[in-house]
Amino acid sequence: MKKLLIIFSLIIVLQTNSLAANLSQALLEAYTNNAELNAERENINVSKKNLDISKSEFLPTITLKGSKSSENTSKLTNQDGTGATVTDVNPETRSIKIEQKIFQGFGGIADYEKNKIGLVLADAKLLQIEQKILLKAVEAFSGLIFAKEKFSINKRNVNLSERQVETDRIRLDRGQVSVADLAQSESSLAGSQAKFIQAKNNVITAKLNYENIIGPIQDSSDLNKNINLNLKIPLTLENAIQLSKTNNPDLIIAKLEYEQSERDVKIAQSDLAPSATLSFESKETDDLSSTYDQQNKETVEATITWPIFSGGKNYAELSKSKNLRNRKKLLLDNALKVNDTNVASAWSNMKSNGSLLESVKLQVKAAEIANEGITAEYESGKGRSTLDVIQSNSILLNSKISLANSEREYLLSQFRFLQSVGILSANYLGLNK
Repeated sequence: MKKLLIIFSLIIVLQTNSLAANLSQALLEAYTNNAELNAERENINVSKKNLDISKSEFLPTITLKGSKSSENTSKLTNQDGTGATVTDVNPETRSIKIEQKIFQGFGGIADYEKNKIGLVLADAKLLQIEQKILLKAVEAFSGLIFAKEKFSINKRNVNLSERQVETDRIRLDRGQVSVADLAQSESSLAGSQAKFIQAKNNVITAKLNYENIIGPIQDSSDLNKNINLNLKIPLTLENAIQLSKTNNPDLIIAKLEYEQSERDVKIAQSDLAPSATLSFESKETDDLSSTYDQQNKETVEATITWPIFSGGKNYAELSKSKNLRNRKKLLLDNALKVNDTNVASAWSNMKSNGSLLESVKLQVKAAEIANEGITAEYESGKGRSTLDVIQSNSILLNSKISLANSEREYLLSQFRFLQSVGILSANYLGLNK
């Protein structure tokens, strides 16, 4: 019977662990369901349609037209005032017209090239939003775990403080401590309870943020702290900077927007250039007039237009496009300069957070040893005061909270570094597998 209970308990534990949401699952959920990210995916379709629209400038237009009218002349007189013969007609017209643009100052080509760039630009903006959402998901996931850990630490501290108060009350009755010692314990308990309430509220806030970024969660205790992602951090800063020059969506966007601005200049120049159009129209008319019953007519027309002056608007548009191109070039140059700094800063922050984490781990170990020793000395009456125990507990509490926070900050610094390089994507993290 005992063995069966043990096996049953193991099954329950394994099932609980299998249901626990890990970071990879949370990131995949955010990548799939986040509304902001899905909205940006729709922008890809918009860019594809813009490309289709620009293609239409090179294709002929076909227009079908038909009309029918009815005449009813109530009175018709000659010049001398005598009545004239009334002959009403009901003309019916059908026509088909085909037009083809022959030349339009290379504006159509420039617009097509601009929209091709726009499709690549939409991909880059999608990656930019994807990185932003994935980082937010990591922040929300780790934030909820940190809030839960802080809650648990403060809960244990409240229990410890309550035991401390009970112990001091017993020791006061025995004359081993003073009323002041008991008051210190009670004050420490009140402080622990206040921190516990704050930690409880932080869990609620962190849970709401998690659901906003990632999705609904039934029980935040189901979150698995273990990180099972192979982050594949670049080994050196130099490698990271080189990767960022080809992968950072901010750089890609700045470059593509500059290229689009160059096409805008060409489009504006085309407004000053001549354009040529060739058209063919076939027209049939029945009951044309009182003299003619039917007419079939075909017309071929070549038209050349050249806007010489339109109030200065076309020249102003060209000047505006050139100014915008210069602006995009300056923004591109600035993005190239800022990129190296951002990557180096993220690299330095990641390394310093890693070193800080190791230091805090040592601090926690030392605080635990010190707390055990001081508590044992206090309970055995070897000269330790209530204040010594309270201070020791406070140091241990703060060091444990610092450890949980340092673990979170180190994790976030790794993801922020990947974002600065431009490789914080679902594909790079293996979420699409």
